[in-house]
Amino acid sequence: MAQTDFAQFEIKSPADRTVMHVLYGLHTVAWASMGALAVVALVVNYIKRADEHDAVYARHHSYMISTFWWTVLWVVLTSPLYLLLLLPGMIAHSIVLLWYLYRCIRGWLRFTEGRPPI
Repeated sequence: MAQTDFAQFEIKSPADRTVMHVLYGLHTVAWASMGALAVVALVVNYIKRADEHDAVYARHHSYMISTFWWTVLWVVLTSPLYLLLLLPGMIAHSIVLLWYLYRCIRGWLRFTEGRPPI
């Protein structure tokens, strides 16, 4: 059986954890900026994920990226509901917003516990 050389893995610094908390924070409050903060966080997620060697951190970056893109998809798919009346579109987008916030907060809590997102 091959032995793992743990010396080759870098230890995560407090700065790495802070960056991840800031990214989750940007995604969580992105609704207040009409999504602009989410786009900024998304770019940083792509950059950091490419350089990430820690599996848990890489999965959290992927989790935030997929949450963003699924949200964009659902916003686009539910936008035609505004053509029917204002209320169905508002309800659909509110549901999408709540799902987005749920995913952000759930991922953030799991990161705080040191666990990968599900």
